[in-house]
Amino acid sequence: MKTLLLTGFEPFLQLTVNPTMKIVEELNGLEINGHRIVGKILPVDFRASGKELLQLLEAEKPDVHISLGLAAGRYKITPERVAINVQDGDVDNKGNRPVDEVIQANGEPGYFSTLPIRKMVEKLIQNGFPAEVSNTAGTYLCNNVMYEALHYAQKSNNKLISGFIHIPASHELAIAHGKIPSWSHEDLKNSIITCIGALEHHDN
Repeated sequence: MKTLLLTGFEPFLQLTVNPTMKIVEELNGLEINGHRIVGKILPVDFRASGKELLQLLEAEKPDVHISLGLAAGRYKITPERVAINVQDGDVDNKGNRPVDEVIQANGEPGYFSTLPIRKMVEKLIQNGFPAEVSNTAGTYLCNNVMYEALHYAQKSNNKLISGFIHIPASHELAIAHGKIPSWSHEDLKNSIITCIGALEHHDN
């Protein structure tokens, strides 16, 4: 049995609900496709989220790491292709607002996901979930944690498989915040289970 670290985020900005949080909490402790799920919630904080993720990677020593993020406005499940060495964007929950800052001074300009993102998209579509590969994770917290994990894996010569998946808003969030595309919570959760099903299977 291999270990999969699955992370989500707390609510942020004006959004009072973050569906990634509920998904991670519900999948925590389950065994899916030969992987034991360890679910953790990260803060929406440029200064702390990457550090907390790295601490989790050191403590849990997972074989696979998947971070989930909310992309309110997207209408498909979108595994991310690349993370870039930039943090910039809206203010975080602690009031930080970096402008054109690097994430790691000694890091590469970008790192590609090591998740089987094309296989994930194909499997999602086969199971009736709209999906496509995304070529930008933005420059907010989602990109930040994706970059930190991939940088960590490269610099430590770690065989960690790592990447990021953006999901649409839940119906609950759309009701609270107006005209944004949304999915049911069960479809969102089952789409992530489907993505995990695209990983190499391990039963020992």
